[in-house]
Amino acid sequence: MPRLLYLLALCNLVIGTGAFVPAGILAEIAAALNISVAAAGQMMTVYALSTAVLAPLALVLTGGWPRRRALWVGMAIFAAGKAACALSDALPMLLLGRVLMGVGAMFTPVAAGIAVALVDPARRGRALALVFIGVSMSYVIGLPLGAWLGLRYGWHVPVAGIAAVSLLMVALLLAFLPRDIAAPGASFKGLGALLSHAAVLWTLGLTLLYFIAIFLVFAYIGPVLQALVPMSGERLSFTLMLFGVAGVAGTVLGGWANDRYSARRTLTLQLSVLASMMALLPFTRGNYPLLVAVFFVWGIAGFGMMTPQQSRLAALSPAQAPILLSLNTSMLYFGTALGAAIGGAVSGAVGFDHMA
Repeated sequence: MPRLLYLLALCNLVIGTGAFVPAGILAEIAAALNISVAAAGQMMTVYALSTAVLAPLALVLTGGWPRRRALWVGMAIFAAGKAACALSDALPMLLLGRVLMGVGAMFTPVAAGIAVALVDPARRGRALALVFIGVSMSYVIGLPLGAWLGLRYGWHVPVAGIAAVSLLMVALLLAFLPRDIAAPGASFKGLGALLSHAAVLWTLGLTLLYFIAIFLVFAYIGPVLQALVPMSGERLSFTLMLFGVAGVAGTVLGGWANDRYSARRTLTLQLSVLASMMALLPFTRGNYPLLVAVFFVWGIAGFGMMTPQQSRLAALSPAQAPILLSLNTSMLYFGTALGAAIGGAVSGAVGFDHMA
């Protein structure tokens, strides 16, 4: 695989960590800001909506730029948003920072478009899996480490740390990105015709629906785990790390299965497994080994779906891959936002242990 993809994966590791680390320390953020956990959970909603709506607009506005500039500018905006979060001591400033982070998340579809352009179609699934493994790795490294730091030293510590690492990623991009990257920019040209195809609409709709289902629970993963099996901060961090390991395994397996067995077969199996694990989750109450087993299989299935979904869209129109991949990311984050909003609304009525 082109070496550039490894740098893009590292940046996605930082973006994924910055986006999702609040999920593990929502209770601590809520207590520090004197708000409810459900209100703190809207940090996920605001970031998701910003990524879904503003990131594609930023992607198109920068579509005529060299890909090098689009990448480092996206990362710089993300870093600025994370720095604003680190400096905040009230919810409005925190939400503003999350909006900026969402705009900067345009980096991810730009990186995905580059991955598609740099390899032949037979290796497309593995190239996308490599770029997105950074997001999966954030659950292995960033999320548990951030939860541990937040529980021990306060929530500002992991947030400020991610802001600093984000600035480091900007420096690495400026230092090591090639001047010319042979990949198309995004534009809305021809998008209307593409969106009239049932295959495109079905693929985007599927991404929306399964991310609603996932983030109805995952936006509140810390409180959900504690409600099912009360645990120490160290054990919570370890459990989140195991979920991240499952995500990495799922991303790798999803890319491999996409190239070997086709996207449709891979997705059918993954959806069946994901639905089964969500149905089993409430029955893990009080049983830590069963809880870990269910979340591990859930992680494999859930993370494994992204590469086949991206590959299906890229195959429909390689020239329009950047904007299609961005729209798929928009559906992902609309699903994240809706899932977080629904989860916050129902958590008080049903309890965190019955969220699935």
